[in-house]
Amino acid sequence: MTLERGPSGGDATLRRRIEPWEFQVFFDPRELRKETCLLYEVRWGSSARTWRSSGQSAIQHAEVNFIQKLAAERRFCPSVRCSVTWFLSWSPCWACCGAIREFLSRHPNVALVIYAARLFQHMDPQNRQGLRDLVSSGVTVQIMRDSEYRHCWRNFVNYPPGGENEWPRFPPLWTALHALELHCVILSLPPCLRISRRCRNQLTYFRLAFQDCHYRTIPPHILLATGLVPACVAWR
Repeated sequence: MTLERGPSGGDATLRRRIEPWEFQVFFDPRELRKETCLLYEVRWGSSARTWRSSGQSAIQHAEVNFIQKLAAERRFCPSVRCSVTWFLSWSPCWACCGAIREFLSRHPNVALVIYAARLFQHMDPQNRQGLRDLVSSGVTVQIMRDSEYRHCWRNFVNYPPGGENEWPRFPPLWTALHALELHCVILSLPPCLRISRRCRNQLTYFRLAFQDCHYRTIPPHILLATGLVPACVAWR
């Protein structure tokens, strides 16, 4: 249903909505923007109320800033279950992964789910190991799909009146490519996705470089989702 007005005055628990152009530039999986934007939701105990806000990397990384703010919240009680969902423009770096794991080890009642628009420096072995360690410690890490973009647009973006259904539809190929590489990370496989940026025309280029271990280990439906791997090859 289309709203007659924008969302600005609606949700009392929402501290700040970002502008549509911010959402577009931060969360476009084709862009290699340096800064990180974090949109987050927090639920305490059995309460149906969801607290939402946003943050960006400035003096320190957005993930570390969130952890410090959450621990300082007046309502934060280590004995009360807390469910946290992050929507990140970049996946956490290895240092942030370590800080997240340390925080969760001290606060076992906090459950964290992470949706990332793209993978941060995924060729770096430390970043890959950091993500694996997060997953092994119980954190859910996934690449954002259209359903997550829709959710973020409606709950975190100051969209114009009547613009509830106008979230950006990014090419699904890029989502599939990052999801494919995330599988490689979690399964301890070598990188298969190569990403580069040409400064002259400001275009982002990708290249897939599969090895036999990728075909043997990655589920076929993940390979086929890119549309770049023939079915006869995916099942070999």
